[in-house]
Amino acid sequence: MSFLPISYEDMKERGWNQVDFVLVTGDAYVDHPSFGTAIISRVLERHGYKVAILAQPDYKSCNDFMKFGKPRLGFLINSGNVDSMVNNFSVFKKRRKADQYSPGGVAERRPDRAVIVYANRAKEAYNDVPVVIGGIEASLRRMGHYDYWEDKVRRSILLDSGADILVYGMGERAIVEIADALDSGISAKDIGWISGTCVKAKTFDDDGLLLPTFDEIKDSKELYAKSFLKQYVNNDHINGKKLYEQYHEGLFVVQNPPQPPMEQWELDNIYDMDFERNYHPIYEKYGGIPGIKEVQFSLVSNRGCFGGCSFCAITFHQGRQLRSRSKESLVREASILTQNKDFKGYIHDVGGPTANFRAPSCKKQLSHGVCKYKDCLYPSPCEHMDIDHSEYLDILKTIRELEGVKKVFIRSGIRYDYLMADKDRRFIDELVKYHVSGTLKVAPEHISAGVLKAMRKPEKAVFEKFVSEYDKANKKHGKDQYLIPYFISSHPGSTLDDAVNLAEYLHNTGFIPDQVQDFYPTPGTLSTTMYYTELDPFTMDKIYIPKDMQEKKMQRALIHFHKPENKATVIQALKLAKRTDLINKFYGTLPPSKKSNKTYKSKSNKKQKESVRVYNEKHSARNSRGGKGR
Repeated sequence: MSFLPISYEDMKERGWNQVDFVLVTGDAYVDHPSFGTAIISRVLERHGYKVAILAQPDYKSCNDFMKFGKPRLGFLINSGNVDSMVNNFSVFKKRRKADQYSPGGVAERRPDRAVIVYANRAKEAYNDVPVVIGGIEASLRRMGHYDYWEDKVRRSILLDSGADILVYGMGERAIVEIADALDSGISAKDIGWISGTCVKAKTFDDDGLLLPTFDEIKDSKELYAKSFLKQYVNNDHINGKKLYEQYHEGLFVVQNPPQPPMEQWELDNIYDMDFERNYHPIYEKYGGIPGIKEVQFSLVSNRGCFGGCSFCAITFHQGRQLRSRSKESLVREASILTQNKDFKGYIHDVGGPTANFRAPSCKKQLSHGVCKYKDCLYPSPCEHMDIDHSEYLDILKTIRELEGVKKVFIRSGIRYDYLMADKDRRFIDELVKYHVSGTLKVAPEHISAGVLKAMRKPEKAVFEKFVSEYDKANKKHGKDQYLIPYFISSHPGSTLDDAVNLAEYLHNTGFIPDQVQDFYPTPGTLSTTMYYTELDPFTMDKIYIPKDMQEKKMQRALIHFHKPENKATVIQALKLAKRTDLINKFYGTLPPSKKSNKTYKSKSNKKQKESVRVYNEKHSARNSRGGKGR
């Protein structure tokens, strides 16, 4: 096995006069199963199609799109593993200085709105060649959607890109069906029946649900919220309906129902393919691709998630029906990893969207589909949910006993409310004993009841119960291991008072978060719909949204109140919230440090003190002129 062609010369070396597909991606070329480009290209190769990879092309002209000649069947386009706008911009809309999926981590190798740009260039190169778009960027923009970067509702990306077909969700089945249809001579414009795709149509055939029109959702936030809810509850392959969104007279974007999730044998077949498991050698001179480091020695064990967090795109992209790989497939891949010359004995992760999910949440959904208006875990675990960690424990045990394996970590996230609902405590016991690398990262996200409700996350008491169980297990095994919690600031529903309460909780408990993610409104999430409409689509109740950039900065700074550079912003927030009693509490006695948190302690210096002085002067001057404090 070798890398797929990346040049005309590579193509000729294989004896190819023409490729069937040119796969265009915003990432560098990495042939590893954690990268969608690798999976889609290898699946097509397995089905007998010739695929060339056009990674990070020069998008300022169409020349690169002609380097392999005219593809026989089409262009396949994605933005890469990450949405290009999220990849290029921070939540504060500042351009990022690094790109983990580019050679040497250098930024600006992919355009903004990469799928649109690449699709347009492909059409420039060969106007009569079909263009199929997919991946996370296309999937989450498949219908009219709110765009945070322009602060407006944009059309389906299928229209703005000029593509012929859009593949949403996990696209292995759909792309093979499309390839077979094109190969049989069917025109791209006539391929309208494939599950997991969106296409254009001239009529509404009364075989599905008619969403509010694009003009209606553009002009009415209430109708936008109602449209999103219809899409959200029709995202299951069993009970989901075909959806129609009208743009103008005679044009609809049609979303066919989702593809069924891959069954275990299908997932095994995909991950058993012969990947190179590394970036292409051409990037070696640049220092490689940083994004490979965390996943190169990790195992993907499942897909889908029934967790239902409002801010997560997995629900809309992979779906709520979970499927997992077999023990045999995972052990086989782990054995392959041990043979890699760079393997040091550590498997970094055995997981997926949620590591400790192994099966669908209940058997009923296998025949009836997921519940449309009820979550499996929120507000508490459903009485019909099947809770079992035994298979996962068996897999972890077998992998850690393989020759050459020193340690198996779990880094992709433990759903602690599911864990706490399991009466058998063996999992937390073995987790602490074998699978924590000094610190365990968990995601309570917040502690305020109102914010947790908007997030559809468990109440604070569940997190505190887990903390207690984790501490007990560590004492039992004589371990000195810590928890690092993740929190989201400025999420819909979060007031400044909520942010202050979270900061006080962190001070009282001594937790120092590893990272703070300010809520990022990306397409395809329930939380983004809340952010834009200021409504909860399930209830149509009004919800508070912290949109002011200064307030967002304050909410974020409060979570890291211990950092000297945040002190002025935190004090400003405490004054606005009328909680000046906390100023001495926070800065008179800082929370105790822990071994796991040493890297987050920072010392004040002259430059930082000067920055604080300038910051205070500016805000003092602004307030004296009548400027708003939030």
